[in-house]
Amino acid sequence: MKQLKLIGFVIFLFFLTESLNLPTKPQDVDFSTTQKFIEENVGHITTIAFAQYIQEASFEEAEMLAKAMTEYKDQCLANSTLSQCLKLPQDVLLETICAMEGLPQKHNFSHCCSKVNDERRRCFFRNKKGDVGFLPPLPTLDPEVKCQAYKNNSESFLSNYIYEVSRRNPFVFTPTLLRVTDLIEEMTKTCCEEQDKANCFRIKAEAVVRYLKGLSSYQKNVCGAYVKFGQQVLNSIYIVILSNKFPRIEFKELISLLQDVSSKYDVCCEGDAVQCVRGRSKVMSHICSKQDSISNNIKKCCEKKIPERGECIINSNKDDRPNDLSLKESKFTENEHLCEERKADQDIFMAKFLYEYSRRHPELSTPQLLRIASVYDDLLKECCNAETPPDCYRNAESKFNETTEKSLQIVQKECERFQRLGEDDLKYHYLIKFTKMAPQLSTDEVTFLGEEMVTALTTCCTLSEEFACVDNLVDLVVGEICGVNENRTINPAVDHCCNANFAFRRPCFEALGADKTYVPPSTSKGLFTFHADLCQAHNEELQRKKDRFLVNLVKLKPELTDEALLSLLTDFTNLVDKCCKVEGPQACFNEQVPELVAKSQVS
Repeated sequence: MKQLKLIGFVIFLFFLTESLNLPTKPQDVDFSTTQKFIEENVGHITTIAFAQYIQEASFEEAEMLAKAMTEYKDQCLANSTLSQCLKLPQDVLLETICAMEGLPQKHNFSHCCSKVNDERRRCFFRNKKGDVGFLPPLPTLDPEVKCQAYKNNSESFLSNYIYEVSRRNPFVFTPTLLRVTDLIEEMTKTCCEEQDKANCFRIKAEAVVRYLKGLSSYQKNVCGAYVKFGQQVLNSIYIVILSNKFPRIEFKELISLLQDVSSKYDVCCEGDAVQCVRGRSKVMSHICSKQDSISNNIKKCCEKKIPERGECIINSNKDDRPNDLSLKESKFTENEHLCEERKADQDIFMAKFLYEYSRRHPELSTPQLLRIASVYDDLLKECCNAETPPDCYRNAESKFNETTEKSLQIVQKECERFQRLGEDDLKYHYLIKFTKMAPQLSTDEVTFLGEEMVTALTTCCTLSEEFACVDNLVDLVVGEICGVNENRTINPAVDHCCNANFAFRRPCFEALGADKTYVPPSTSKGLFTFHADLCQAHNEELQRKKDRFLVNLVKLKPELTDEALLSLLTDFTNLVDKCCKVEGPQACFNEQVPELVAKSQVS
C-alpha cells in the first residue's frame, strides 16, 4: 500500500509551494528551525543548484562555489546589514556563478550572465537539459573503497554524491535531493557495517533510486504543467489532489489554500533552492495549523520535526468519504440557473465542480477528473448558448461516464497486454511504439520510457485500484515525453499532444502512429558492429544493449513491422549467444553479422 500512497499523493507535497516570504518574528518557531536547517546545509543546497544549472561543470567547480556561498552566509550572519545580504539568495548565487573566472565561457552560459533579475533566472532555467546522455555514466565504486572514502571525509563523500545525482536530475526539487542525501548517508552507515557490503548497497540503493525516480516524475509533470499551461491548470490539479485526498475539507478552506499558493509555487520548478526549502516548510506549517478542518490522519505527522513532516503526510491514509456525502451532486446537472451562476464567476464555478466531483470519486485518477472537468466545461459552453440550457446539460453525467469508460478501456487494454506478453515482451512493445512515434528522442530517453511503462503496469495491473493507479503513472510517462521547458519540440504530432489540452494528453498519444515527418539515417552508424567485449557483459548490461539495439534498429528501419523488428532482435540475441560460446567470438561476429545486416535490408 505504501507504493499506492506515494502514487496517489506524493505530488500533493510539492504542489503546495505556498507564499515563500516567511515571517521573521523571533517567536516563529518554524521559521527559525527552517532558517537553521538552511544555514547548516548551505554547502549542499549550493551544490544542488549549481549542478542542476551547469550540468557540465566539474565537482571541483561545485566545491569552489559551495565554499564561496558558505563564506557569504557567515558574513551575513555576522552582519546582516551588509548590502549583499539584502539580496535574494538566488540572485546572489547566480551572480557568484557568473563571477567565477572563465566559467561562463567554458560552459556556454555567458548569454545568461548578460541578463538581469527575472530574465537571468529564466535563462538559467532554460539552460537545464532533461536528456543527460551527454554526461558520463554515474561513477561506481567498490564497496570497500566507498566505505573508506566516507570514513576519511564524510562531508566530501556526500557532496560528491549530491553533485552527481543533481546534475542528472536537473528538475528535481531541492528538498527531495536533500532527503536523498540523508538516505545515501543512512545507507552508507548501515552497509559499511555489514559483512556483505556489496549486496547491502545494491538492495538499499534500489530503494533510493525508486524514491528519487518517483518524485522526479511527479515534479517534472508539475513543472511541465505550470510552464506549458499556466496557473489555471495547476490550480485545477491542486483542487483535484486535495479534494480527493481530504474529502471533508471545506471549499472555503480549499480556496484559502489555493490563494496562498497561487503566485509562488514556481520557485521550486525554476530551481530557486533556498526559497524551495523555505516554501516546503511554510506549506507544511500552514496545513498542520488547519488539520482539524482538513484531516484527522495527519495529527501525528504534524508533531514531527519539519524535515520529516512531509514524508509522513505523504504516507498518511486517504480519508474516507464522509457518510453524508452523496455520490452525485445534482446542483451541477439539475439546476435551472446553472448558466447564470457560471457566468457570474467561471473560475470559482469550475473550482466548485472539480472540488465536489473529486471528493466524491476517490476511485478516479487525477487526469481522469481533469478530463471530466474539461468535458463539463465544453458542454456548458454549448448548452448555455442553447435555446433551453437545462435540457442540454441534464445529460452531463452520461457524458462523464462515457469519458471515464473510454479511459477505462485504454487501461484494460494495457493491462491485458501486460498479462499476455510478460515484462520483457511488453517492454519491447513500448520501445517500438515510442521510437516510431518519437524517433527524435535519444536512445536513452526511449529506453527509460519503456522501462517506466513496464513499471507502471507491473505495479498497478494486479491491484483493485488498477484504473487510477495505471492512469496516474502512465500520465507521468507522458509528462516525461513532453518535458518541462516550453521550447521543447519533438515532432509536429507529439508537440500537438503535449501542448493542446493537458487533461487529454494521454488519449491523444494513444491515437498516435509513426511519425510521418521522420527521415531515417542513411547509414547504420555502427548498429551492426559487435565486439568481443559484448561477451563480458553481465545480464543487466546485456539486456540494456538489447534494448538499445532494438531502439536504434527502429530508428534505422521505421518502416518495418513490429514482427519483423522483433524477429531481428531475436536474431541478434541468438547471434550473441552463439558467438560468445566459441573460442574466438570476434571472428564469429565478423562472419555472422553480414547475415543479420542482409536480413534487416529485406525484412
